[in-house]
Amino acid sequence: MCFLLLQCRKTYIASDFASPVVDKVSDIFDTTADYAAPIVYNSSKPISLYEVSNRTITNLDIAGNNAICISLTDCSNITIQTCRLHSSKQVGVKISNCKNIKVTDCFMYDVSSGVYALESSAIAVNYNQFQNMKGPYPRGQMVQFDNVSGADSRVNYNRGENFLGSSYPEDAISMYESRGTQNDPIQIIGNWIRGGGPSPTGSGICLGDDGGENMIAKDNVLVNPGQCGICISSGTNIQIVDNKIYSKKQYFTNVGISVWNEYKKGCAINVVKGNEVKWINSLGSENDMWNGENCGKVTGWTENTPNAKIDATILPSKIITK
Repeated sequence: MCFLLLQCRKTYIASDFASPVVDKVSDIFDTTADYAAPIVYNSSKPISLYEVSNRTITNLDIAGNNAICISLTDCSNITIQTCRLHSSKQVGVKISNCKNIKVTDCFMYDVSSGVYALESSAIAVNYNQFQNMKGPYPRGQMVQFDNVSGADSRVNYNRGENFLGSSYPEDAISMYESRGTQNDPIQIIGNWIRGGGPSPTGSGICLGDDGGENMIAKDNVLVNPGQCGICISSGTNIQIVDNKIYSKKQYFTNVGISVWNEYKKGCAINVVKGNEVKWINSLGSENDMWNGENCGKVTGWTENTPNAKIDATILPSKIITK
């Protein structure tokens, strides 16, 4: 415990850096185009910040080993940008009791989870790439919000890929006991997710896990993301709108979209509409959508396209370009 507290008070300095690590990366919007100039990453030790504000952490390459690559505690107005975080038994970025934290254009691979945000507000995780989340449970997410509340929280336009046998993901994106506002729900928009399993409880996107409210998952594309595609497992005012969800038969596959209150907390006023779903379960049967009928009326349920004319090509063959 004392060791962790001391680590929290350490900030990064120039002498922490070794020789630059040079990498050429592809534009996140275009899987074929390279930047004109390569990104130069500076090798760094893991970073822990405690009660720090108004700081940018950029262009670092951090191999965490047994440590969290970047840990923020009681911090505000921090941007983590264009970093490469990898090779750790711990989390890529851990955010605890923080406000206004941005993680953008980073690449995280071979870590227990990518970004884990706990008891924080205004967390934006946008335009990142994730590969092979290792777990084990309860970790294994590309991004997990745990008791994140208030406005200005986003998980938008990220890309993630897990290779079966080289990873052990849980939910790729998890919203656990988290709450946006009615005027500004938590956004999970435009993410590409491919690969999941073999966890019997893991999903591509899990909303309202053990409660929560005011969030929207829209325009996401999921291919073979685990036992479930997108689920509402409790919560209020949650929307699943205009997503594409596909899975082939695998021994752990279950259902494409699920609405089912798995907890004793409320589950109501939810919307599921405009989604295209093609999902083959472990028995080889089509199982696109399931409503457990314990969340009240689900608006838009008949406005989806089950047995959609989609397949694995809804995502390009290469989605990780870092």
